[in-house]
Amino acid sequence: MIFRLDERLLFPEPDLAEPDGLLAVGGDLSTQRLLLAYQNGIFPWYSDDSPILWYSPHERFVLYPDELKISKSMRQVLRSNRFGVTTNTCFADIIKACSAAPREGQDGTWITDDMQAAYINMNAEGYAHSVEVWEQGQLVGGLYGVWVGDVFCGESMFSKASNASKTALIYLCQTNKFKLIDCQVHTSHLESMGARMIPREQYIAILHNSLL
Repeated sequence: MIFRLDERLLFPEPDLAEPDGLLAVGGDLSTQRLLLAYQNGIFPWYSDDSPILWYSPHERFVLYPDELKISKSMRQVLRSNRFGVTTNTCFADIIKACSAAPREGQDGTWITDDMQAAYINMNAEGYAHSVEVWEQGQLVGGLYGVWVGDVFCGESMFSKASNASKTALIYLCQTNKFKLIDCQVHTSHLESMGARMIPREQYIAILHNSLL
């Protein structure tokens, strides 16, 4: 059963989601609704030609920072100081670059103009954050997501230079600010760095404990 949201600020229980994780449709992208969603293991994922769709997958692809795997070649890249890293200096540029990045098996992007505007607002209010990677003064990679307690709910990343997005993720893990990084969707790239699946119930318990 897929629930239709109205103006009330609430969501159905995540365990009522469909097998593909789809839980609800409708509502809006206000900061208050987005925060409530992330605090309960729910996130928006839709395209320009559909209403807002809200998902809570039965399994979550996550990375525990203390399980991060850094290859020998990547360690050499980090030691070379090839890249510079900053945070929250150009959030709008990061989310725009993520929306334009090609994705294997996907036509277009789920990071619509409305989504970009909503997360830029969240960044201005201190809830969404970005990591930027620079090479010779040029923005070559980065990521953004939502900070919930001591969990970072990653939304997207991009890379215009080899190893730039890896650098952003490694930086995030090494800040010692997060017990868990939510990667949402499985990729072999992230699996090679130590990310793994956990049950939704376990993920939501971690989220709720981080908010106590």
